[in-house]
Amino acid sequence: MLQQSSSARDRQLSDWYERIRTGQLKLPRFQRFEAWDRGRIVGFLNTVIQNLPVGVTLLLEVGDGEKFISRYVKTAPEPGTRVTEHLLDGQQRLTALWRSMHNNYEGEKYFVYFPEFDPRGEESREAKEVCITYQGRWEHKGNRRPVWADSPKGCLDRGLVPLELLRPEDVSAEISHWIADATAHLEPADDAPDAMRRFKELTTRREQLRGTLTALRERVAHFNLPYLALPAATDADVALQVFVNMNTNSKPLSMFDLTVAKVEGETGESLHDHQEHLEETYPQATRYGDLSSPILQTAALVQGQPPNQSGIAAMDKQALVQNWTGMENAIARAADFLARQHVYDAARLPTNVVFPVVAACLTQVPVDGDLAGQAERLLRAYVWSAFFTTRYEGAVSTRALQDYKRLVELLNGSAVAATAKDYASVPVMNRVEYPLPTGEQLMRVGWPKGSDRMARAVLATTLYFGGWDFADGLPASYQSLQTREYHHVFPDALLQDADIESYLALNCALITWKTNRKIGRKDPLEYIKDRVQWSSEAEVGQRFETHLLDYKELAAAHYVGTDGQPLKGAALAQKLGPDFERFLERRAKRVARTAGQLAQGDIPTLGLAFGRAEGLPA
Repeated sequence: MLQQSSSARDRQLSDWYERIRTGQLKLPRFQRFEAWDRGRIVGFLNTVIQNLPVGVTLLLEVGDGEKFISRYVKTAPEPGTRVTEHLLDGQQRLTALWRSMHNNYEGEKYFVYFPEFDPRGEESREAKEVCITYQGRWEHKGNRRPVWADSPKGCLDRGLVPLELLRPEDVSAEISHWIADATAHLEPADDAPDAMRRFKELTTRREQLRGTLTALRERVAHFNLPYLALPAATDADVALQVFVNMNTNSKPLSMFDLTVAKVEGETGESLHDHQEHLEETYPQATRYGDLSSPILQTAALVQGQPPNQSGIAAMDKQALVQNWTGMENAIARAADFLARQHVYDAARLPTNVVFPVVAACLTQVPVDGDLAGQAERLLRAYVWSAFFTTRYEGAVSTRALQDYKRLVELLNGSAVAATAKDYASVPVMNRVEYPLPTGEQLMRVGWPKGSDRMARAVLATTLYFGGWDFADGLPASYQSLQTREYHHVFPDALLQDADIESYLALNCALITWKTNRKIGRKDPLEYIKDRVQWSSEAEVGQRFETHLLDYKELAAAHYVGTDGQPLKGAALAQKLGPDFERFLERRAKRVARTAGQLAQGDIPTLGLAFGRAEGLPA
């Protein structure tokens, strides 16, 4: 093995091409799919036509049987012939080579640019040297645009030749047809007075183009893409470890990539296929980000392992596959649960760790019945405690496992009759160790558009009662939030004039605005009126409450002097400062009351949030 793999061997690009075409070379299915963008593809192809060196690829020779489940290079033929090699490293390069030389990408077409055949002047030419370029493609009324990209004349008028004419197989007839079509408009009429001269010039031009193409085709065909080969006798685990160590993809292998490989090696099942099925069957789960990590974290927790690399590596891969259906359903239910908490997507989720913990817990919970209802209450207390405490600001995996184990004990034991003391036995709900924030602490929490946990928690609370839009009155949902924006309740320009910090979570409302961004400094309510389609004050007041905002409070916020002019300087600060502090304090109390109820599993009411008795006016 050492003798066989210690030095790189040469292989011409034409040989690589032929092995892909005939199906002798395949990819272990555990490898990630295509990842290169246009820039990386163009860079690699320019390296080839310039005959510059590239790094080695890695092969595993296939003997009597394949050690890994395999797949063909994307868009390559699937002849079903005997596989002789598995490509462990080099997938991106060879996929880019194959697809660009067949120009079968959906969004772009690749060309060789020849400046000497570009009829435009030097100032209009794209480059001084031969190079690879591409043209973006799109559909318009059933036609592929731009139209010139499929026209030989249109291409040559720009000095371009489609890259498929360089593929290393017999395409001489194809080249002849393309050249003839690209230059047909130059053919003189038989009765033209200078027909012979023009025809000789055309013949010379065609021969020059063919000769240039032939020379470049030879360079491409003989381009050396070296490789290291592991012999067929190499153990699958050893081959996998070498793959991990040598992988040259610009994006490092994730724990999911490694687990995919190990699952396939041990079970013959494709984790990629399982994930695709989950995403197609339960698309709502994808709203919380890439499911690769939550899948493995959930599986690790279910097996009593921490949701980190060591825990995932220690999992029983056979058990992961055997338990897949139940775990898939639980992940979908976890997404539905978060939506019921009015946390609709990854951009609004205060901490990611709750997703796999909730999913792992739901593998133990029936879909309906008393236990399902009590589990909902327990998990509600768990997630809001996680949102509003510092429990997951360190040692996240260890703490998630600890919380999960105690949650499962309650679910499997006394969840139906669980008391406040039982809840407090879950570490994240221990208010001595992990107290909820005070109103004063909430008043200083920053803007929620970023990833700050507490800022997102405040925003989630202000949407809990529906977050009806000021303009259209629609409640917050995954769909409606896609058109909403983060805006200041007290205008940023107004607070800046008084040198007051405006980017605070409690000064944020996630609502739809008009596109006009040029409204100057105004009072809060006037500012909002100018930005939304105003309805009746009573109706708008109701919409405000669903964001834990008091309409009357904002309506009373006026910053105009006795002369009718806007207050400025010290006068503005003296009036606005206390008003804004009072606004923050009152909204903080509403958030704190709501969060307090949620973090003990209760369902809060607007009356409680606003500190008024149930059924009575504010």
